[in-house]
Amino acid sequence: MRYICCILLFNIVILASTLDELIEYATQHSSVSIQSRLQSDKAEIKQLSSRVEQYGSLDLVGDYTHYSTAHTLAPLTPTAIGSGVPITTTKDLFTIGITYKVALFTGFAQTRQLEIDEIARQMSSVKAKLTREQLTYNIRSLYLSILAQQDILSAQTSNTQTLSKLVEQIEHEVTLGKRAEIELLKAKSDYQASYTRQLTLRSSIEMTRATLSALVGKSIYALSPLYFKVKRPRYSIKSLYAKASKLAKIEIENMVLSKADRAIAKSQAAKLPQVNLSSYVGKNYGEDVATQNWDDETLWQVGVNAKWNIIDFGKRDLNIEQARVAQMEAVVHKNQALRELRKLITQGVEKIKQSYAEYRGNTTQLKLSKKSEDIEYVRYHNSRATLNDLLLAKEKMRFANAKLIESRYNYQKSIYYLDYLLEGGVQ
Repeated sequence: MRYICCILLFNIVILASTLDELIEYATQHSSVSIQSRLQSDKAEIKQLSSRVEQYGSLDLVGDYTHYSTAHTLAPLTPTAIGSGVPITTTKDLFTIGITYKVALFTGFAQTRQLEIDEIARQMSSVKAKLTREQLTYNIRSLYLSILAQQDILSAQTSNTQTLSKLVEQIEHEVTLGKRAEIELLKAKSDYQASYTRQLTLRSSIEMTRATLSALVGKSIYALSPLYFKVKRPRYSIKSLYAKASKLAKIEIENMVLSKADRAIAKSQAAKLPQVNLSSYVGKNYGEDVATQNWDDETLWQVGVNAKWNIIDFGKRDLNIEQARVAQMEAVVHKNQALRELRKLITQGVEKIKQSYAEYRGNTTQLKLSKKSEDIEYVRYHNSRATLNDLLLAKEKMRFANAKLIESRYNYQKSIYYLDYLLEGGVQ
C-alpha cells in the first residue's frame, strides 16, 4: 500500500504545473492571447491596405454594345477623313482593354491616413502587451488562490482528524461513565461541521482550478508549490509614479492623442485640390457593315483631372472641428489616466502594507491561539474546563491558522497586483 501511495505521489509531482509554465503556455495558446494576436494582425492588414491604395488600381475592362445605326470603331479625326481610306463601321461593338487610375495629389490625406494606420498598428501591439500583463496577473492570482485553499484544506483536514480522535476519546470516556452524553453530541457536531467545511474547500479548489484551466487553455491537474518570503514592504509612491509616463497604458494615451492630431490634418486636406490620373489602352472590335469583315482599332488615352471644392457650406470646417473635439477628449482622457494610475499605485502599495500588517497580526494571533488551545486541552482533561471551552479554543486556533494562510498568499497577490500596475509581470 505504501508503495502504491509513493507511485501516486510521484505521478502527481510529475504532472504538477509551475506558475511560469502556465503563463508561458497561456501566452501562446489561450483564447485571450489568440484574440489579441488577431487584433494585431487586423491592424497590420489595415495599414498595408492603406499603403497599397496609394498605388492606384489596374483593371481589365470589356464591353459590348449593339447600336441601331452603324458606329465607327474609333473616333473620327480630320486625318482619317481626308485619307480616302474606307472607314470601318459596325452595329455590334466589342471593347477590351486595361485601365489604370491613381490619385496624384489628395491634399496629403493619404499620407495622414498612412500615419493614422501606423499609429493604430503600434497601438494594437501595445494593447497586446497589456493583454499579456492582464493574463499573467489573472493566472498568478488564481494560482495563489488554489495554493492558499490547498493549505487551508490541509489544515482543515488535520483539524477534522483531531476532532475525530477527540470524539473517539469522549465515546470511550462516556462508556466508562466519566463524561456526559451531551459532551459526545457537542464533539460530534463540531466534527461534522469541520468535515463539511473540508468538503466545501475541496469543491472550491476544483472550481478555481477549472477557472484557471479555462484561462490558460488546457486542463490543469496539480500545481507546484510557490516559495516566497513575506518581507516588510519598502516602496516610494513618488518614485513609482515617476515611471508612469513610460508605461504602455500611458503610451497608448499618447498614441490616441497623436492619432487625433493626424485626424485634424486629414480633415484639413479636404480644403486642397484633388488631382487624379487615369489611362486606358485597348482594342475595339466589330463587323464592318460594308464588307462584312471583322476589323479592329487600337486606342489609348491618358488624362489628368483636378477638382477643387470652393464652397461646401461649412461641411469641411465642421469635420475639422469634430476632429479637434476628439483631440481635446484625448488630452482629457490622458490626464485622467495619469490621475487614475497614481490612485491605483497608491492603493497597490497600501494594499501590500495592509497584507503585511495582517500577516504579522495573524502570526501573533495563531501563536496565542495555539497556547490557549494547549491550555484548554490540559484543563479539560483535568476537569478544570468544559468541552465548550476546548472546542471554542480549537475553533479559534483553526480560524487563526486559516487567516494566517490567507494573509500570506494575499500579501503575494498584492505584490503581483503592483507588478501588474507597473507592467512588470511579463518578462
